This record gives sequence, structure tokens and C-alpha cells, in this order.
Amino acid sequence: MQVLTFEEVKTQDIDILLVDDNPNDAELTFRALRKTELEFSIYWVKDGEEAMNFILNKDKYEGKSGAIRMILLDLKLPKLSGLEVLEGLRKNEETSFVPVVILSSSKEDSDLKTSYRLGVNSYVVKPVDFKQYMNTVGEVGHYWLSHNQYLF
Repeated sequence: MQVLTFEEVKTQDIDILLVDDNPNDAELTFRALRKTELEFSIYWVKDGEEAMNFILNKDKYEGKSGAIRMILLDLKLPKLSGLEVLEGLRKNEETSFVPVVILSSSKEDSDLKTSYRLGVNSYVVKPVDFKQYMNTVGEVGHYWLSHNQYLF
């Protein structure tokens, strides 16, 4: 696994875009994905607005080339919520097909229903148990990176 810096992100495709405002959850996600032993790159953004700028090549990400293979998206984010990010992705012809996996602590039926109505590919509730978190996120990463077929 390669965690990309801002400079590196301008030179290559991104396998996973992690959108999560909690640095502890991001670190756990990195650790869980590292255990898959797959080769991939990951870039982390901390709010919904930065996620949209990254995905749409705006502001400081203008000129970023490459594709994103999957997005791990938290729902409760500053600036733009995860649902707003998902809705923006699905309304944009160029990003409407990018696989999005909600990775959230929310078990609310309304969040689940709205996420699927907006076109999420998968909805995973973050386990509170460390071992279960590691296993769950590792399985999600393994599936989307090794079994899923992409359009690009």
C-alpha cells in the first residue's frame, strides 16, 4: 500500500480515495487495508468539499490526472456531508460510475435509504471492535480492489 502525498497524487491514478474527517479512523482504515497485502495507492481528504475538489480536479487539485478506482466515504463530514458528495458524484456524468462505499458509524435507516437512493455501491457500518473493524475494512478493500471490474 502506498499512501500518496499531495505531490504524488498529481502523477498517477488513485486506487482509493478515503474521505474521513477523523484521523484515528483514517489510520485504522490504512492499517486494515495494509493487511490485504494488495498493491494499491490511497489518498486521504478530510472533508466533503476537499473530496469534490479532488474528484473534479478543482482548486489545488486542478490538473490532477488519473482515475479513482473506489471511494471510501464517511457520511458525517465538515463543509459537505457524505450524502452531498455522493449526490454530486452521481449527477456528474464523468464521476457517476466511480464505485462509492459508505464507511460510516451511522446505522440510521434514513442514511442507509438515502445512500442507496443516491446510488451508493455499498454501505458498511464501522465496527466499534478493533479486530472486527480491521477484518471488515480489509474485506471491503480486498473485494473492491481485487474482484470488482472497472469501467476505465
